Amino acid sequence: MDLQDQLKNLFPDHKPEPSEEQTDVQSDIWLQDDPIICKYEKRKGKPITILEGYTGAAEDFKKLAKELKTKLSVGGSFKDDKIIIQGDYRDKIMTILKDKGFNVKRVGG
Repeated sequence: MDLQDQLKNLFPDHKPEPSEEQTDVQSDIWLQDDPIICKYEKRKGKPITILEGYTGAAEDFKKLAKELKTKLSVGGSFKDDKIIIQGDYRDKIMTILKDKGFNVKRVGG
């Protein structure tokens, strides 16, 4: 019997509070009213997706860039207040951002 089981036996009515690890990441990123623009371009014959139009802190946008790159398992960068993702992932990116509470506008193609 581990510690969790012993605590449940001692305090059967207790409901544990969610820990900080279980809380959602979106609470620390500033949400804006204006939509984030999601563009598709080709550079040197390769498709890229560009996100721009975020008016919050640059650090928040960098966190968002890292999270998108991790979830999509693709490369990319953050330059000049734009997130550049390698490949055409507009639909997936728009879904992820809408789930986080952002307004997203699709531009191009």
